Amino acid sequence: MSRIPVAVLGATGTVGQKFIRLLADHPWFELTAIAASDRSQGKSYAEAARWRLDSPLPDRIAAMTLLPAEADLPCRIVFSALDASTARGLEPACARQGKWVFSNASAFRMDPDVPLVIPEINSDSLGLVPRQQRERGWKGAIVTNGNCSTIVLAMTLAPLDKAFGVEKVFVSTMQAVSGAGYPGVPSLDILGNVIPDISEEASKIERETAKILGTYRNGSVEPAAMTISAMTYRVAVEDGHTESVSVGFRRGGVSAADVVAAWRDFRGPESVHALPSAPAHPVEYTDAFQRPQPRRDVARGDGMIAITGGLKPCALLDWKFTALGHNTVRGAAGASVLNAEAAAAGGLLD
Repeated sequence: MSRIPVAVLGATGTVGQKFIRLLADHPWFELTAIAASDRSQGKSYAEAARWRLDSPLPDRIAAMTLLPAEADLPCRIVFSALDASTARGLEPACARQGKWVFSNASAFRMDPDVPLVIPEINSDSLGLVPRQQRERGWKGAIVTNGNCSTIVLAMTLAPLDKAFGVEKVFVSTMQAVSGAGYPGVPSLDILGNVIPDISEEASKIERETAKILGTYRNGSVEPAAMTISAMTYRVAVEDGHTESVSVGFRRGGVSAADVVAAWRDFRGPESVHALPSAPAHPVEYTDAFQRPQPRRDVARGDGMIAITGGLKPCALLDWKFTALGHNTVRGAAGASVLNAEAAAAGGLLD
């Protein structure tokens, strides 16, 4: 098929740069516009963006001129790396113009007519789009991905919930500084330190996970009937959110082998397997000692998987384990790109 023209809002920031890398040579999407704040518009991308990724900035993108962050962009799809306050006004304006907005922002995730999607888990939630278009009078739509920590947690819980029924979850997150954007957390605050209670993160994890693992039926999503308690911490790690998870099941007699098999067998729907950004194995378990670790494991699966390890019996619930995911790839830009691929493959963008 001919490639679909796409734009990136917030293109110079941490997540925006990940969008640029993922879209530069995408087989389905053609990056035709990049937009940023008033201070950057009119400049070339190379002039305006302090490129921070290990891979080189593609020459074509470096020469592109940054446009104003507005709805009138030459594209069919908009990838949004905006903060929530800016997204609340601009993303609906794009959708009213007929554009499909795949958003990393939190502004609309919990709206009842907005899909909050991880394609391997709940691609059927894209069925909310006709309701959204009908109720809001839009020709386009907004589709969201979850908070970076939510995505890691939901990916590890989904296979367990399907197999055994998840009843209770306690999770503590150790979140990388890149999750705070750039320049993020001042060095004198984070070096040799741990900062607890990241603003609004715990409530996002609790509410979003229940929506993602919920049941789509007749134009609505019924949240999963599980109790989730989250605590969040910022740690001196560049990339990769680590989570300590304890989980209790409705079904009794679940062995360690059962849990590992559920993760290893998890694939999601056949329709998702062939998507360009979809990993072959969304969840990987490692039995290596003291793993996963951000420094050694975060880039596995091109940053698009959740890695679990350290599975042990839990004295309070049933089992406990460590989970890790790349917060700016699967937890942000990569999640939005995969959602767009799922919508395109489903014929929703026709």
